[in-house]
Amino acid sequence: MALTKKILVVFGTRPEAIKFAPLIKRLQQDPMFDLTVCITSQHKEMLQQVLSFFAIRADVDLDVMQPNQNLSTLTSVILSKLSPVIAEKKPDLVIVQGDTTTAFAGALAAFYQKVPVAHLEAGLRSNNIYSPFPEEINRKLIGTIAALHFVPTDRARTNLQAEGIAQHVYLTGNTVVDALFMGLKIIEERALDFRDAFSFCKSGERVVLVTGHRRESFGDGFDNICKAITYLAHRFPAVQIVYPVHLNPNVQEPVYRMLGSIKNVHLIPPVSYEQMIWLLQQSYLVLTDSGGVQEEAPSLGKPVLVMRDVTEREEGILAGTAKLVGTSSEMIIEQTSRLLEDADSYERMSKSVNPYGDGTASEQIADLLTRYFTHEA
Repeated sequence: MALTKKILVVFGTRPEAIKFAPLIKRLQQDPMFDLTVCITSQHKEMLQQVLSFFAIRADVDLDVMQPNQNLSTLTSVILSKLSPVIAEKKPDLVIVQGDTTTAFAGALAAFYQKVPVAHLEAGLRSNNIYSPFPEEINRKLIGTIAALHFVPTDRARTNLQAEGIAQHVYLTGNTVVDALFMGLKIIEERALDFRDAFSFCKSGERVVLVTGHRRESFGDGFDNICKAITYLAHRFPAVQIVYPVHLNPNVQEPVYRMLGSIKNVHLIPPVSYEQMIWLLQQSYLVLTDSGGVQEEAPSLGKPVLVMRDVTEREEGILAGTAKLVGTSSEMIIEQTSRLLEDADSYERMSKSVNPYGDGTASEQIADLLTRYFTHEA
């Protein structure tokens, strides 16, 4: 067996932490790997909550966030703070996840010191560099840097091939499914029950879960979403609509102004990861612009209506687990009403196979890393 290999994982947001958690737990069990967990705290409180839930301790916290920080400043701060960590730890591999500014800056910092980069959730493309912004360009740039590409779907692999990236591209599924199953097991083992906190999830009543936060929907987009929810709430008074509202003022203002007084619309603060997956379990269908929810909900048989004009997760659309409805009030109303009224339409979506994997991605990636370091892959 080869000598122990040093791996540095770098992440900073709640979605990254969720998707990294099962892989970190798996690699920590393997004596071949000496793992260092480095966080940037691009999301702070939300990130720490996920780490606590999964019992993961950060070895290094760069604590990069500053008031009124723009993307240029954030990128430069991460680079300047991460570079000495890489120099000190001398990792054999740096792993980044997804498409955040942390992921891009992490890959670039590793490249500057000629350390190979592995990209978790590689190959997603919307083919519009401004949507989502800046995520689309981040993942394209990481793709040009990375030495190892762990793609969640065959379509993601095809995207990389179209860009001339064909070596060390591995189809593994998405670790978000691993995290979902791990999280549900933890909830069961700890006997966590959120029925008192979410008493509006009444027995026998259907729940529509809404999440929305993307900046490309600020303004008219969120107004249209709220108009659709208002109509649906009045048309289906027995349906409980639950919306954990993002803290961004561009979201809070229209949502509370337009939906705050509707009896069966429940506007709640952002929830923890374990509360979110519990709510997913209780829901009948989901309206979202979140990438992670598009991947998680199908594993629980929940149809997803994607409130975006484009999605880099076309696999769900093609598999039938999700439909793209944009921010058109008419389309949101039409498709939500169909799922609430037409049992056949609902069953077709709820029973479609999740294209994002079966919960074994972390195991596959750990095996591939072993093979990579022993020159078998």
